[in-house]
Amino acid sequence: MSAPVNEPQEQTPPPPKVTAIVVSHNRAGMLRRCLDALEKSAGRAAIQAIVVENGSSDGSAQFEADYSNVQFIRLPKNFGLAKARNLGIRAAIGEYILLLHEDAEVEPGAIGALAAKLDAEPDATAACPLLIRANGDGAPQVGPLPAPEAPFPRFRPADERAIESASGAAMMIRAFFFQATRQIDERYGNYGVDAEICYQIRRSNRRIALVREARVVHHGGREWSPMILADRTLGAAAFFSKHLGFVAGLKFRLVALLRGLASPSQFWYLIQGQKCDGGQ
Repeated sequence: MSAPVNEPQEQTPPPPKVTAIVVSHNRAGMLRRCLDALEKSAGRAAIQAIVVENGSSDGSAQFEADYSNVQFIRLPKNFGLAKARNLGIRAAIGEYILLLHEDAEVEPGAIGALAAKLDAEPDATAACPLLIRANGDGAPQVGPLPAPEAPFPRFRPADERAIESASGAAMMIRAFFFQATRQIDERYGNYGVDAEICYQIRRSNRRIALVREARVVHHGGREWSPMILADRTLGAAAFFSKHLGFVAGLKFRLVALLRGLASPSQFWYLIQGQKCDGGQ
């Protein structure tokens, strides 16, 4: 009798190295452009892609049929950036998590270059690509953390200085960081999320690395509605309360209320404490 032939066994593919999380709300055109760029990334098979669809009403929720390699988490309303990112983080299985705004386009080699940086430099908890405009100019990306005298610091294009705070339009972070910090503080709606992440990285005596060879086009251009402006104020107040004490946060909020009298709709959101968290 002939010996039995051993049939080859299917090998389980390795888990993805990187999970890319895109949060989107009513920016269908930008989301499609972001996902098209993500699909062209080198080593795409080793990238888990997640879109947290934050209650859009512009057709974004129907994109799932067009992107079979992307996992969609669809929310019934806009729960804000903090909650939406946390939902994506809970579904992530990659060693590294790439946070992306839907108005960002990664160049094909960007994700691999960011992961290689974190592989090579264990003291870096996060790695940022170089953000550029569509014309190739540097986009505002880095700056100081919020302070009571400068609650909404102006960012500059990235340079060789140490990074204190960076835009979350594109940032790769070690997954264990979110496990250690129990994900993102949901006292924030939209504003304050990126600053909180950067603050916690620096607090742990780690750093944020800049990877110039990893380039991401950041289109930006979101409209500043009264609710977004109120969310920005409430986010800064939450940041100051958490890191400078309750009095500092309360003082900032009271001053903002007085200034908000010039805009009745913004004042109303501030009185309600209405951040972008699903309550609208």
